Amino acid sequence: MNDQQIEVKYYKPLGSNIVPSIFAILLFAVIIFLICVIFIGCKSSSGDKSVEIQIQWVDELDGDFSFKDIWSYPEGVYMNEFGQLSCDGFCPPEIDRMFDEDRRILTDSLDAFYSLVDTTHLFHSIESEAVAYEWVGTDFIKVKRPHKDTVICYTMNNAGTHSSLNLVITGNAVTSTIELNSITPYYDGIQSYYCSKGEMTIDKNLWEQGILKAEFDFKFVDKEFPDIQMYWKGKIYAEIKE
Repeated sequence: MNDQQIEVKYYKPLGSNIVPSIFAILLFAVIIFLICVIFIGCKSSSGDKSVEIQIQWVDELDGDFSFKDIWSYPEGVYMNEFGQLSCDGFCPPEIDRMFDEDRRILTDSLDAFYSLVDTTHLFHSIESEAVAYEWVGTDFIKVKRPHKDTVICYTMNNAGTHSSLNLVITGNAVTSTIELNSITPYYDGIQSYYCSKGEMTIDKNLWEQGILKAEFDFKFVDKEFPDIQMYWKGKIYAEIKE
């Protein structure tokens, strides 16, 4: 009988190459995530909380901000057919007895009328467009600094707009939320819609002078109707109230 050569093969245990491969993939994913967060500012949101977006600061923000030179009377104030600044809608109830049957303000009530009705020229502080519930537009945003490193902003609602854009600027970051105070019975209380991504650029020189001049574009999550892309974008020019 001829001697037969026996070939002995050695096999690595199953999974010996898998563990290092998985580790390499996870390490690569972590590196990409850190690069994204640090250098690109990538964020995502599940819709339960707004992401924090890094602000881009520029020495001089270009663009058309001419809306800041447009003014309006407070809501409800208008020029009536008699050439009088009158009020209808959101008005003090005391003025109801100061009109005649044609809604002309009585001559002897003019001083009292204008002591109650605000006829101030209000200069517009925001120009924007949005996809949001019960929103037809707004021209005004309040900007306040409650603390040294924090500025809060919120747009003003009106007869047709019941969604407000809320911003919190802290240091070099901003978070944004849409707050819906609906007039319909469909919603129970105030509804919040959280920002999933976006960007904001602020004029640094004017910021240091107490003026918020900014351009923004935010996307929001609608958890009830996820196919609807809610957004709010535009420009702000407003004094920062201390």
